[in-house]
Amino acid sequence: MAGHIGMDIETLQYQDRHQAGKFLATKLAYLAHRKDVVVLALPRGGVPVGFEVAKALGVPLDVFVVRKLGVPGHPELAMGAIASGGVSLLNEDIVQSLGISAAMIRKAAAEEERELARRERSYRNGRPPIDVEGRTIILVDDGLATGSSMLVAVRALKRKKPAQIIVAVPVASPATCAQFEPEADQVICAFTPEPFWAVGQWYRDFSQTSDEEVRDLLTKSAAPRAA
Repeated sequence: MAGHIGMDIETLQYQDRHQAGKFLATKLAYLAHRKDVVVLALPRGGVPVGFEVAKALGVPLDVFVVRKLGVPGHPELAMGAIASGGVSLLNEDIVQSLGISAAMIRKAAAEEERELARRERSYRNGRPPIDVEGRTIILVDDGLATGSSMLVAVRALKRKKPAQIIVAVPVASPATCAQFEPEADQVICAFTPEPFWAVGQWYRDFSQTSDEEVRDLLTKSAAPRAA
């Protein structure tokens, strides 16, 4: 990162997610004020980053929610995931090796769909989701370690037929960033330190983003468009 602009030079850390978003926006300046561009942020930590990107570029902001489908009895093990818009993806290797039935998958999916719908209603305060078909999507999170949630989001978003998908994050593992090149139309990882242990180590303030903050930022972002 040239001159480590936007970071603490001594610690090579972003102050917080808002500062990281402002820096990331400088890498996306060529997309500013384009009517076909939308920023989609992965909640919760990706929303403060996405808010600053959308604000700097003068484009709309929305969320793209991803929920893991845990194996019955072992919720930490993902057998798949669902994403905004009712899109589901299964890890067929896990499903087959553990003999998970279609009924078990439907039950897990129904539970997570309810939670996903609840979160979307809560985050948007009744506003409809932004239509992404035919548009350029900047898909944002606060960083990529394994990138599992982002991968689900990219694959699910493709089914909504956007013109292109740009994965953009302030910091990422170099290997994970490279893995996304065949998945997305463009990948922008503003900072790729090595060694990379966890996203949080590259932020001075990595406190958890609350649901209330997500709602507030989405409302603030939507206000100028409504006006």
